[in-house]
Parts: sequence; C-alpha cells; structure tokens
Amino acid sequence: MRRILSFIPFFSLLIVMVSCSTSYRTSGMQYKDYRITATQPQDSQLLSLIRPYREQVTARMSDVVGVADQSLEKNEPESSLGNFMADAFLTMARQKFNTRVDLSIMNYGGIRLTQLPAGSVTRGKIFELMPFDNVLVLQRLKGSTLQQLLDIAAAYGGWPVAGASYQIRNKKAVNVMIAGKPLDPSSTYVLANSDFVSNGGDNADMLRDIPQQSIGYLMRDALVDYIQWLKSQGKNIGANVEKRVTYAE
Repeated sequence: MRRILSFIPFFSLLIVMVSCSTSYRTSGMQYKDYRITATQPQDSQLLSLIRPYREQVTARMSDVVGVADQSLEKNEPESSLGNFMADAFLTMARQKFNTRVDLSIMNYGGIRLTQLPAGSVTRGKIFELMPFDNVLVLQRLKGSTLQQLLDIAAAYGGWPVAGASYQIRNKKAVNVMIAGKPLDPSSTYVLANSDFVSNGGDNADMLRDIPQQSIGYLMRDALVDYIQWLKSQGKNIGANVEKRVTYAE
C-alpha cells in the first residue's frame, strides 16, 4: 500500500509536466526576393577570396577533351548523340568493370543537351551534357525483366542503347535483339545503366530490388574516358543513326 501511495505523487507530477509542455504550430510564412544583377555593388574582398578557385575551375572546364567531326543531335526514337553516349557507357563499363557487359541504356531525359556541336569539345561541355553525378552501375537481369525496362523506354518514345536494338509498336518494345540474337526471356543479361534508373527512376520500379555492381564511376567521367579512348584509336568524337531504335511498321 505504501508503494502505491508513494507512486501517486510522482505520477501526478509527470501528468503536470506533460500537460504543461508547449507545442508550436506554423501560423504563416513570409519571404522576400532579392534581385542580383550586374549593377549590384561587388564585394572586393569576396571576389579576391574566390578568384583562385574560379580561375582553376575555369581553366579545367575550358580544357579541350576531344573534337567532334560533326554535330551530334538529341532526337527520338534514336539519335547520334544518344548512340554516342550509349556506346561510351558500354565500352567503358566493359573496361572498368572487367567483366562481360551485354548492353547499355541511357534514359532520354538524362541527356541534358539537345546538341553537341561540331568542333572542339571542352570538359565544361561534357558537364553540361551530364551535370548530375550519376554513377554507372551493372545489373544482371532476366530477359523478362529487361523486356519490361525496354517497354518503359518505348513508352517514353525510345531510349538510346548499345549492344542491342528494338522497335516500338503501341508504346511497347518489339523485335528486341541483343548482340544480334532475339531476346530470351529466360536468359540473364548484364546491363550497364545509371544508378538513377537502376534505383527505380523514370518508372523503372522493376530494377529497384535487383543488386547493383558499382565502383563509384561517374557517367560523366565515362564520357571523358571514352573520348580519350577514341583518341588513342586515332578517332574523333562521332556516332551515327544505325536503326538501333525504330518504329515497327
């Protein structure tokens, strides 16, 4: 009985403490816009502080990494720019991962330029083409799962591929060929892809739970390395439309 009586004051104090606690709720929000233009006064000390970094970045972004023989264009269902990027990812995935890679794919929305102009291509231009730090990853997919992914690509209007081809009919991928052979739903294929899509981006939910092989290799770096590899082969930047992705008649 004494234990119960001694517990009552403590319990009462706890109720009082809880009931006295204050909760806050947002009643409104205000903000103010500030326009930054060339007419604004400049902070000379701040400019002096960032000048060395700006000069380093400018110099690096101005570095010419290669030369494009002709302008590469972004189009659907297939384009020279898309083929160039897909080729880069397939080639560099095979080299960097040192394993079999059957095909690569690039989501159309991830290509952030509509054109890579002919002439000198700077590192800065590659950053414009792929400004996000997406990582190149490998996934081992059943042919049936790969078919689902290509169906999504077809529904979007066509995504660039290398090592494969497909046609689009009624927003579905048909006549899919991998390395010149028809896609086998029961076979396993190694796909080079972006971590964004592999993690379920662009409605590719079927890839979300499939293990990824990653070495932290940025897709942007893969493009630069591919250009360097082309140079070592005596070639410039280039790609053609080769009927990898077409509309079925």
